[in-house]
Amino acid sequence: AVTPEYAAANVVSVCSGLLSIAAGIVAILVSHNLSRAALHWTLLSVSLLNCLLSTACSVGLALAIALTVHGRGTHLVRGCNSSALPVDARAAIATNDCPFNTTRIYDTALALWFPSLLLAAAEAVLSGRCCLVALVFQGIGPCAHSYGKEQV
Repeated sequence: AVTPEYAAANVVSVCSGLLSIAAGIVAILVSHNLSRAALHWTLLSVSLLNCLLSTACSVGLALAIALTVHGRGTHLVRGCNSSALPVDARAAIATNDCPFNTTRIYDTALALWFPSLLLAAAEAVLSGRCCLVALVFQGIGPCAHSYGKEQV
């Protein structure tokens, strides 16, 4: 039994990572083909979508961390059908009713979610910057006029 908050945070995190890779590839293609407007629009759409998805990923991971810390990890071991479960998930569980090893699940989950949260926030910021660059290439935005003059 996995709580929907954790499942949603994990799925959005994976999708955000894959979309970040796609946005990076499109950004590399744009840097080598500056004259192709179709690539600029592709960069704009992919980076905007990635910015939104990375922001949602950051919020989901922050929610998962907050729920885990607040509940002291009890939601993480919800799949165990045992009355021997301790109140704190960090305590040793001496039961064979769990389908997974619960020894270090609390510490491991938090150790993985904190860096993921920081990386998702960095993805959101960098995708926002790529979105601005794509707008500048199209002549839209605050820096577009000076960029056009520099190109001429």
